[in-house]
Amino acid sequence: MVAFLDKVFDANKREIKRLEKKANQIESLAADMEKLSDDQLRQKTEEFKQRYQNGETLDDLLVEAFAVVREGAKRVLGLYPYHVQLMGGITLHEGNIAEMKTGEGKTLTATMPVYLNALSGKGVHVVTVNEYLASRDASEMGELYQFLGLTVGLNLNSMSSEEKQQAYAADITYGTNNEFGFDYLRDNMVVYLEQKVQRPLHFAVIDEVDSILIDEARTPLIISGQAEKSTKLYTQANAFVRTLNKETDYTYDEKTKSVLLTEEGITKAEKYFGLKNLFDINNVTINHHINQALKAIVSMHRDVDYVVQDGEIVIVDQFTGRLMKGRRFSEGLHQAIEAKEAVEIQNESMTMATITFQNYFRMYEKLAGMTGTAKTEEEEFRNIYNMKVVVIPTNRPIVRDDRPDLIYTTMEGKFKAVVEDIKQRYDLGQPVLVGTVAIETSELISAMLKKKGVPHNVLNAKNHEREAEIIAQAGQRGAVTIATNMAGRGTDIKLGEGVVQLGGLAVIGTERHESRRIDNQLRGRSGRQGDPGITQFYLSMEDELMRRFGSDNMKSMMERLGMDDNQPIQSKMVSKAVESAQKRVEGNNFDARKQLLQYDDVLRQQREIIYNQRNEVLTSENLREIVENMIKSVIQRTVGLNAPEHEDEEEWNLQGIVDYVHANLLPEGDITLSDLRGKDPEEMVDLIFTKVKLRYNEKEEAFGQENMREFEKVILLRSVDSKWIDHIDAMDHLRQGIHLRAYGQIDPLREYQSEGFAMFEQMIAAIEEDTAKYIMKAEIQENLEREEVAKGQAVVPIEEGEKIKKRPVRRKAQVGRNALCPCGSGKKYKNCHGKME
Repeated sequence: MVAFLDKVFDANKREIKRLEKKANQIESLAADMEKLSDDQLRQKTEEFKQRYQNGETLDDLLVEAFAVVREGAKRVLGLYPYHVQLMGGITLHEGNIAEMKTGEGKTLTATMPVYLNALSGKGVHVVTVNEYLASRDASEMGELYQFLGLTVGLNLNSMSSEEKQQAYAADITYGTNNEFGFDYLRDNMVVYLEQKVQRPLHFAVIDEVDSILIDEARTPLIISGQAEKSTKLYTQANAFVRTLNKETDYTYDEKTKSVLLTEEGITKAEKYFGLKNLFDINNVTINHHINQALKAIVSMHRDVDYVVQDGEIVIVDQFTGRLMKGRRFSEGLHQAIEAKEAVEIQNESMTMATITFQNYFRMYEKLAGMTGTAKTEEEEFRNIYNMKVVVIPTNRPIVRDDRPDLIYTTMEGKFKAVVEDIKQRYDLGQPVLVGTVAIETSELISAMLKKKGVPHNVLNAKNHEREAEIIAQAGQRGAVTIATNMAGRGTDIKLGEGVVQLGGLAVIGTERHESRRIDNQLRGRSGRQGDPGITQFYLSMEDELMRRFGSDNMKSMMERLGMDDNQPIQSKMVSKAVESAQKRVEGNNFDARKQLLQYDDVLRQQREIIYNQRNEVLTSENLREIVENMIKSVIQRTVGLNAPEHEDEEEWNLQGIVDYVHANLLPEGDITLSDLRGKDPEEMVDLIFTKVKLRYNEKEEAFGQENMREFEKVILLRSVDSKWIDHIDAMDHLRQGIHLRAYGQIDPLREYQSEGFAMFEQMIAAIEEDTAKYIMKAEIQENLEREEVAKGQAVVPIEEGEKIKKRPVRRKAQVGRNALCPCGSGKKYKNCHGKME
């Protein structure tokens, strides 16, 4: 551990020296600030704002501004930022990530850069992982900001648009990543400018930045409406899958969690559904439903991946162990689980607006973050968000005892040892925090502790409402707390009286997480601010991570040596194997997130064009020129299709042009065949366009300019929104099926980019045609009102398997055993679908 820290600090050293110099300058102003009265301290804020308006930069103001906040914190909160907190604050102001260990006071550290950046008047967003923390920090730190003359807003899910506008208008706004992202999407669905709640995105400080920008990066935010689809097929697919036998009808790969039908299973499916060929293009829907039912029954586990609550399937967040109400698995998996658990199947939803956290947060002018664990993901932060990770030294040296892993042969042996360890520590009065990966593990340990008569608290997704209260008590003498994963992040565990003498808080991990970062977070709950503490991980050869990465040899070796379940081994070799397995999983996850971003970038470019177009519609006083350009474009396309320049005039379909113009743009008889004969395509376009403008003038005179301007907005917004919603849904379907192109040795991403571009061009053409038709043909009513195309609700589906999914392959052409598998997995054929042959 020491060698590792040395290596990290080496790369950090130059940065730390620079930060220390700045921190010294801030501390040198302490005496001057102390002399100021409260009013004089408050007046500094106005002075800074004025200097900023007069051309000084925030960097110029940093030293003085930080010194003001430091003094303010001492007077209002009774807290005086340490030297290392000043260094963390400078790191945040510079748009980087401050890695600060648990208990080092990240919340207070953020106040200084937040205050400094709020002086610009452009608004600062402080982003937390849940609403409890947002509310707590807004009220506690809000006292300091208000004392210094700044306004503070809190953005909650339950607020009305008016309350949100007020929250966003404040100098500093607290809220969750979900809520900020959803507000951005909703703002780009409003039909009146004054309905928008957000200002342009300026500066965001993200607390627990690794959780939000890494763990949740594959989770797109989605505004969704109902799609009218039958739910019968889910029930049928569920009933069919329950008739299948493992191995003979399907195979399950625990590493990738993929379930595949065998030839026998395919034959059974064809017989059950009365099909000639399951992989026929017309059977895509049935095939999809069978796959989702297989996944729901075989790879999705109750009380691990989801819980059933009040007749609904509620997702359990695999990273935090919290229940995610309102979120649904995508691609019909949620409905398949509803069918499996025999609860009411809800209609599939239609995507109306979507964005990933990666693309939302990259829109801020400046982004910063803080966490206790980010160094392991530094490459990703640098590549995707252009942020450096700076490891800030601790205020006091860490004296925690991190013990080597204890490895048991079976899970049963491991849990017995865990419970025995907890019991012994409880008898001594030493507080214990037990970290588990799944809800069922926490419940199993809880049951075992009850038998031993050890009182304890269980903190998992089923009772996370009491989270902060339970975690705050976890350091008291005799306290035993069982918590899933990162439960209680952001809440400090303070040690009770006499606990230091007992060795501090003992943290016991019941298995390794697939990410080293999450293990480090669990360790970091103990040993805050130089407190003593101990951490110990218990592993077994039957743990999922060990099973997925070849513990069979190790297990048989332990059995050969005659080691029973009461004898753990402490092997550096096993610990190294676990760490390398974790690195492999982290690498896979990074690749998956990078791939998601490449796909999402296609939609991002399109989203920016559409959202800019909508903004133009909302802010423009007069849209006539835009509408006329659209109509001209429609006429050019129509003429070009029916009278292509490269064709002979005899071949032209002039009647087609006349019919189209009469149906969509002008009254019957305004354009005749004789008007068009003898003219070249350009002259035809000019003739039709001139008549359209005359007709436009007549409409405007009849209905009045004001009515016409509002009518243009109503039509344009309706056209853009309805076509955009259809387009997003179509892109979603394209995305789900694009990996099949890999069968033909074609790069799915390139295909997605080119087809997505072609679909976008078609959508733009459809918007123009719709707008032209309604502007020219629709009757204008007196009481014009803009309406939303569809009502949507915010849901966050969990993107199941953003990695390319495997499907059963029926080979037409011979594939070489060492060639890449045509399914697009990137593996050799013999190691992938070749196994099924």
